[in-house]
Amino acid sequence: MLKEFLFITFLSVTALCVSQKNNKTVHVKYITETIKIDASLDEGPWALTKPATNFWEHFPTDKKQAKQQTEIKMMFDDLNLYIGIKVNSASNNYIVPSLRRDFRASGNDNVTLLFDTFNDGTNAFFFGTNPLGVKREALLSGGGTDLRGFNLAWDTKWVCETKTYDNFYISEIKIPLSAFKYREGETKWRFNSYQFDTIDNVRNTWMNIPQNQDIFNLAYMGDMIFEKPLGNSKTPISFIPFMNTFLGKNYETNTSTSDIKFGADAKMTIGNSLNLDITINPDFSQVEVDQQVTNLTRFEISLPERRQFFIENSDLFSDFGNNRDANPFFSRRIGIAKDLDGNNIENNIIAGVRLSGKINNTTRIGLLNMQTAEDLPNEIPTTNNAVLTLQQKLFSRSNLSVMFINKQATKNYGFLANQDRYNRVLGIDYNLASADNTWVGKYFVHKSFSPDITNKDMSAGASTQFRSRYWNLRAGAVFVGQNYRSDLGFIRRTDVFKISPKIERVFWPTKGKAQKHALSISPFIFWRPEQQWKISDYTIVTSWNTNMRNTSRIEIQMFNRFTRLYDNFNPTGIDNGVALPPGDYRYTSLEAMFNSDQRKQLYFSFGPSYGEFYNGKKYSFESRLVWRLQPFFTGSMNINYDDIKLPKPYSSAKIWLIGPKLDITFNKNLFWATFIQYSTQNKNFSVNSRIQWRFAPLSDLFIVYNDNYFTDNIFAPRVRSFNAKLTYWLNI
Repeated sequence: MLKEFLFITFLSVTALCVSQKNNKTVHVKYITETIKIDASLDEGPWALTKPATNFWEHFPTDKKQAKQQTEIKMMFDDLNLYIGIKVNSASNNYIVPSLRRDFRASGNDNVTLLFDTFNDGTNAFFFGTNPLGVKREALLSGGGTDLRGFNLAWDTKWVCETKTYDNFYISEIKIPLSAFKYREGETKWRFNSYQFDTIDNVRNTWMNIPQNQDIFNLAYMGDMIFEKPLGNSKTPISFIPFMNTFLGKNYETNTSTSDIKFGADAKMTIGNSLNLDITINPDFSQVEVDQQVTNLTRFEISLPERRQFFIENSDLFSDFGNNRDANPFFSRRIGIAKDLDGNNIENNIIAGVRLSGKINNTTRIGLLNMQTAEDLPNEIPTTNNAVLTLQQKLFSRSNLSVMFINKQATKNYGFLANQDRYNRVLGIDYNLASADNTWVGKYFVHKSFSPDITNKDMSAGASTQFRSRYWNLRAGAVFVGQNYRSDLGFIRRTDVFKISPKIERVFWPTKGKAQKHALSISPFIFWRPEQQWKISDYTIVTSWNTNMRNTSRIEIQMFNRFTRLYDNFNPTGIDNGVALPPGDYRYTSLEAMFNSDQRKQLYFSFGPSYGEFYNGKKYSFESRLVWRLQPFFTGSMNINYDDIKLPKPYSSAKIWLIGPKLDITFNKNLFWATFIQYSTQNKNFSVNSRIQWRFAPLSDLFIVYNDNYFTDNIFAPRVRSFNAKLTYWLNI
């Protein structure tokens, strides 16, 4: 333990010694004049405002300034931040695949703005647009170290108008200061902007960011200096009532259901920095269907949270522990329970409250409390679900967090086992991030509390990564005790000790079609402490990947696996199939993946794999084809196929997962998407067709049709439903 402690201490000291100088500034002029948002920038104050410019390339190289420069001017008054952007280009042949809000940056022209309002290098507000004025906004957490920090489900009210001219486009933006969270009296925010140019096939950024760091990394930001201190933004109280009508029929039980549900959310700001969210009789039915996956593992699959109530400051609650092996809080657990047959069903939520945000520039707090309803026919108790977190910034970009989670039945029930009366978790996490993001890491210790359990109820982990231009190194370990339990978390398995080192060498060619090569080796080894520390699994991943200058990508991987089965397991998932017996299995496979140039009207990805699978063989491929008729139509087809051949008498299978999707955007406020999924593993064919009309800012009418069919022996309807959901966002 002493060696581990000294190693972590060394890394922390190293992080303190590394610093980055932000030598770029942009001044934000204070105005009292009225600004018309029309993408013209012809009002007098714009001419007196000095722009942020001198952008640098980030792709395909980081060694030179951008050929086509972007200019960004900013002004503010007592209520709003105004932004004028001029994006120069070689021509007007822009790529804008869709008019749908919250588009992805890759594969289209766009410009994005990042605002770190508390100057902590950890969290930021994110706004972007493209040549047709389509908007996107997001919250960025975790310092922008990877894509998991993006939360595009966040929405706020702002105005954007864009016009295209000869060889450039102009966007004029007005964002209410109430959309941000910041300290009253502040005179400086950290700021950066990046821009995707599909015509010259470059990605540019205001700050010169090294290629080995992501373009949205919050370690690399300049300063925006306000001409006078910011006042109180006077955030309005938002009242969001909803109505959801539902008609459905279950053909398996021959029962019909109809319902009309009313509820409301309220959002308000305490001071300038804390959000208070209240929900009464919430409707957490998802109008966007989850994407089905083929699961050939022994473990549960995690799907992302999309419900608005949990979105803002979600990292305060969800970024504890290890997101793959020991995540103590997974918000999708709330509102879901198991019926008497062990199936997941919706568990109604009576009400909830959520307080989150900054107490000051260095301290964040999170409090969540939700009460779920009882369901006596399914022996589901009414429970209180509570989470309390506190995060303190340390050094330049690191932080220390503590959390307490409590799930507890609030009534006594004869059917409730003693060990299920309550479950609590107490933990502490340290997140390391050096000033220039060369060193990042996570270290945590958690303990659970449940009736009749007094030992082996801890989880802990340590992970340190070093990222330089030519080397990526990682040392990581996770321990989950046999009796560790988090009923509101995502825990794949207990009684496990895992190590996950990685070594990667990166090459940056100066000539040719390749922009980057990387060779890596990543072992993942699992031990069972309560089974005399025997190895239960290992996977050694050897990978070679190449990023091309035309944005296509090639990857080849070899997997060397060992699995010790302790119980019977049928990897095909076929009902009544003959399962593999307990024992040791060693198997090797090869996988490849090719992603084509996303700038093309028709692009695709294709990935075959072949090799040993337990005591047999498996051939698989996954593919995706996308065709766009911009900006009104995008069609895609996902196909996954697994051909599993095990020796008799064990089950073999040919498993298909097919998912075509049609997305029509009539304009910036009216969308129609249809998603069809066919899974032979789940024996299900489903259709989800959804119309969304945004009739007012952040106010929507959804009309959703769902249809599910059995595909086992006969093709017959299983469940059919029709939803009409109306949500109206009212500021008081």
